Amino acid sequence: MEEAKNITIKALDEYSISVVNEANNPLPVIGKIIPSFSDAVWTYEEQLYEKAHETSFPDDLLDWSEYINSEDKQVFLAFDETSCIGQIRVVKDWNRFAYIENISVRNSYRHSGIGHLLMEVAETWANGHSLLGLSLEAQNDNVIACRFYAKEGFALGGVDTLKQIGNPNIDMTLYWYKLF
Repeated sequence: MEEAKNITIKALDEYSISVVNEANNPLPVIGKIIPSFSDAVWTYEEQLYEKAHETSFPDDLLDWSEYINSEDKQVFLAFDETSCIGQIRVVKDWNRFAYIENISVRNSYRHSGIGHLLMEVAETWANGHSLLGLSLEAQNDNVIACRFYAKEGFALGGVDTLKQIGNPNIDMTLYWYKLF
């Protein structure tokens, strides 16, 4: 883990489009989340694997200019001096939540508080747009991310067993919410 020194968070601009995916690094898969629903409350347990493996997401190939100076969506980038080390992408959702489309932190900066800083910026953005809270989705095999969301004050609010039916490696999608 690198020590975060001169960290700044900036909204995406035309000059930073070229570095927007630099924090998209492989993720460790250490187990899966096993949710259950009882008395109108979602709870979950972790089922850890004996042997972890890594997974990667492809770089996002979006029209990034749509996020620049938009009222309805924004990308915030974390920089250590001039190096892009993190990203969070938020949009106003139909349900008056700020939906986090993506959050990523460069491997060497994980566990240094960058993810928390990005969540704070997303929360500030959502509050500035009078939204009810933050929401996001995670696959149930992304235990480390789910631990992070819970630590950031998110609660499991639902599960979908069909959304990822075309992906044999994913059992279910988990829906996380942080209410303001």
